[in-house]
Amino acid sequence: MYAVIITGGKQYRVTEGETLRVELLPVDEGSEIKFDNVLMVGEGEQVKIGAPRVDGASVTATVKAHAKADKVMIQKFRRRQGYRRLKGHRQQYTELQITGIQG
Repeated sequence: MYAVIITGGKQYRVTEGETLRVELLPVDEGSEIKFDNVLMVGEGEQVKIGAPRVDGASVTATVKAHAKADKVMIQKFRRRQGYRRLKGHRQQYTELQITGIQG
């Protein structure tokens, strides 16, 4: 069984037992979190599509870790002008283990 959920302004297709990286969530490591924003739940030919959400559907997950992603370098450059700006950014994320899908 799989589901499509919304968190952090993005949509994710998840299955039970999957490990997933999402935008940073304000929850403690090891705690359980429940997502009620489920757009679609299904398996094979039996698919429920919400308008916009599926009523009564939810996805539960366990928070494994909070961490930072790899560094992304941002660069501005004007040739022959002696102008160069260099910045780095590391996005924070939450790693989740999907434990259950109720549909």
